[in-house]
Amino acid sequence: ENLIWFHGASVGELNSIIPIIKNYEKKKSINQILITTTTLSSYEVFKKFNFKKTIHQYYPIDHPILTNSFLNYWKPKIAIFIESEIWPSMFKNLYNKKIPLILLNARLTKKTFKRWNKLNYFSFSIFKRITVAFPQNIETKIYLKKLNTKKIKPIGNLKFAENPEKNSNKFSNNFKLKFKNKKIWVASSTHKNEELFCAKTHIELKKKVKNLLTIIIPRHVHRAKNIAKEIKNLNLKVAFHSSKSKNLNKVDIYIVDTFGETKKFHEIGNSVFLGGSIIKRGGQNPLEAARFGAKILHGPNIDNFKDVYKHLKTFNVSKKINTPKQLASAIKFEKNKTIGIKIKNIGEKILKKTINELDKLINNEFKKT
Repeated sequence: ENLIWFHGASVGELNSIIPIIKNYEKKKSINQILITTTTLSSYEVFKKFNFKKTIHQYYPIDHPILTNSFLNYWKPKIAIFIESEIWPSMFKNLYNKKIPLILLNARLTKKTFKRWNKLNYFSFSIFKRITVAFPQNIETKIYLKKLNTKKIKPIGNLKFAENPEKNSNKFSNNFKLKFKNKKIWVASSTHKNEELFCAKTHIELKKKVKNLLTIIIPRHVHRAKNIAKEIKNLNLKVAFHSSKSKNLNKVDIYIVDTFGETKKFHEIGNSVFLGGSIIKRGGQNPLEAARFGAKILHGPNIDNFKDVYKHLKTFNVSKKINTPKQLASAIKFEKNKTIGIKIKNIGEKILKKTINELDKLINNEFKKT
């Protein structure tokens, strides 16, 4: 059985490899694709794709016996770990079984690097087991080298290349009609306290903008009711996406309390604020919204996507804000489609290069059998 295995921690990592999975689903030489993750939410996302030969499992605990029996059971020809997934016991077992280990879209932050670097002798022994690493930025490339990774090839950040889903035709007309007469902006992947920040922005904007609707997509859906409670205290009217109400006449804040619908809202939002950036979370991925030509707004804490924001800055698409007032004055109600196209092109190039590199490695392994 020619099985290839991808492992990513959660939804973000899973989304970044979907185009690659789609490509390999079509390949006759590959019998099965295994995806492992560590979160329930990523399994929810996975299910939506209805893949034919790709299956999902939860990642085993990183213990020599468990990782060993996992590998004996699945017998992958090649293991592809995404971003910052470094597992000492699994890496050692893969190495002993001569299964090539690829670190794809590798990402090490300064903090993680310092942690590994303290244990340098131990770390060197782990990182040297990586067959090849494809770092997503220069910083990671430098850190990987210092930690004794033997082969490093930069091809760019895969996050630029997310799903080629032609999602817009799935839009019911009702969905678009519902928001047609509204001036909307979107706050995406928000965390605690950020929703109030956005509600205050709404109050500012409301002074000058008629028919304003603020759409909030909390990072954790189960918080929806609490968020609504907080916002109602500001005398704003709240509606939930799940209630499917057609009439949004008097509604101020629209809370998306359902799973996996962010993309639709990114597509209709002309300005998108990305959460996890006012609080100290390091920000969320702005690329999907940017691909749809939205203006991107964020708070000061964007460590997770430094290099992505650098790109967006050069296109003049993104803006940092610190207060609700600043956010209100930065919000625009029209899209910039040409920027969206530029970002898509960067993404397509990176995806093509990535698949080429992986093909070489996979074909090489398949030949051996």
